[in-house]
Amino acid sequence: MIPLKVVITGASSGLGQALARHYLERGAIVAAIARRKDLLESLAAEFPGQVHGYALDVRDAVSVRQAAADFIACAGAPDVVIANAGVSVGTLTEHAEDADAFRQVMDINVLGMVHTFQPFVAAMREAGGGTLVGIASVAGFRGLPGAGAYSASKAAATSYLESLRVELRASGVEVVTICPGYIKTPMTAVNPYSMPFILEAPEAARRMARAIERQVAFTVIPWQMGLVGAVLKRLPRWLYDRLFANAPHKPRGLI
Repeated sequence: MIPLKVVITGASSGLGQALARHYLERGAIVAAIARRKDLLESLAAEFPGQVHGYALDVRDAVSVRQAAADFIACAGAPDVVIANAGVSVGTLTEHAEDADAFRQVMDINVLGMVHTFQPFVAAMREAGGGTLVGIASVAGFRGLPGAGAYSASKAAATSYLESLRVELRASGVEVVTICPGYIKTPMTAVNPYSMPFILEAPEAARRMARAIERQVAFTVIPWQMGLVGAVLKRLPRWLYDRLFANAPHKPRGLI
C-alpha cells in the first residue's frame, strides 16, 4: 500500500504535533514544518524514514517554496497539506505597542496559510487530486474582546479558504476548512477563562483526520462548539455586545 503523503505546518508542538503523530503512526510520509529544529529532529528520530523536517517560519514565502520543492522532488505531490501554523495573543488597539502583535498574528495565521498552499497547488492539480486543509477557529465567528487580532485573522482565514475552495472546484483538489473549539495546547494553557468542550490534542487530531479523509468542506470540532458558534453568529449586535462587554481577555504578550 502506498503511504499517504502529508504536509503539516506548526508540526513541532500542540495540535500540529498531534496531527503529525496521528499520520506518522499510520505509516504516512510527513513533511513536518515548524520553527523549532530540535523538536522536528526529535520527531524524525522517533519515526525514522517517515519525516522530512523543515525548520522555517511560514511568513517566509521563499523558504516555504524551497521546502515544498524539496518534498515534491523526494516524495511527489502530497495527498494532504494542512496549514495549521498559528499564533494567538491578547491584543488591545489602544496600546500602540500591540500594533506589531496585530501584524504578526495576521502574517502567520493568514499569509502563512497562503504561503503554505501556493507551492503545492500546481503539483496537486497535475497529480489529479489531494486536499488542502486550513485550520481556522470558532473565534472567527464573532469579534472576541481582547482578541481582535486573533478573531480577525481566523475570520479572514475562513473567507480565504472559501474563495480557494471555489477557485479549485473541478480541479480535483479539495479544500477543507476546520474550525476547532478549545484544544489543550500551550496556546490555550494561558487562557484565564473556562473553555467548554475542550479536547485533548490527540483526540482533536483524530477527529480532524476523519473530516479530512471524508473531505468535508466545512466542519467545527467538537460538534458542540458548532452549536455554540451558530448561536453566537445569530445573536443581535446589541445583545452580543452586552453579554461580552465584561468577558475576560486573553493575556497580552509577545509572540
